[in-house]
Amino acid sequence: MTILMQKEFEKLKKGILTLSALVEESVNRSVKAVMERNEGLAKSVIESDNEIDSMEIDVEEECLKILALHQPVAADLRFIVAVLKINNDLERVGDLAVNICERALPLTRFPVLKAPFGLPEMGQKVRLMVKKSLDALVNVDEDAAEEVCRMDDDVDNINRDMYAKVTEHLQAKPQDAEALLHLLSISRQLERIGDHATNIAQDVIYLIRGEIIRHQGLDSSSEAQ
Repeated sequence: MTILMQKEFEKLKKGILTLSALVEESVNRSVKAVMERNEGLAKSVIESDNEIDSMEIDVEEECLKILALHQPVAADLRFIVAVLKINNDLERVGDLAVNICERALPLTRFPVLKAPFGLPEMGQKVRLMVKKSLDALVNVDEDAAEEVCRMDDDVDNINRDMYAKVTEHLQAKPQDAEALLHLLSISRQLERIGDHATNIAQDVIYLIRGEIIRHQGLDSSSEAQ
């Protein structure tokens, strides 16, 4: 690798890590805005989305520049491909955090529903998935990435259980319908953030193993290796 190419790779790494930090903070604030019914916090997440979008474009352009000028191969090419995919997932996570806040704002008009919904647990798990997937990227940690992939089923189960509990509550108290719809939407957005965190973790595994594991078991590469 030439000195120029190495500098551009370092710039790219810095860019994707900075974007990761912004997106992780956006997710954390969006969940907090819901739990605390914090209108100001929700608005700040929505307003910060332009910064995430701009940085996502910068990272993509840097990847394309390296591909065009240096034509990387082997592990270097794999890194660029992984960054391009992770970059896209990060931008989508930022959008979903905004969607959560757009639902959090009208929720502030309603009293807190005293029902056994799993939203706090789900929010905590999704935040952890995002953190672990990005830690796996920073540390090139296959074990952490695999842990994120396993956590996805837990989030999916909570989301399904949330729908069942909301349906039950709606039958008992139809006057809560509007607030319940907002809660269901938030649950769905959180579940999708979990999916994107899983995508990032799978891309980290691809970066390490050189094998795409989507739609496969985590240990699918063991025979090949």
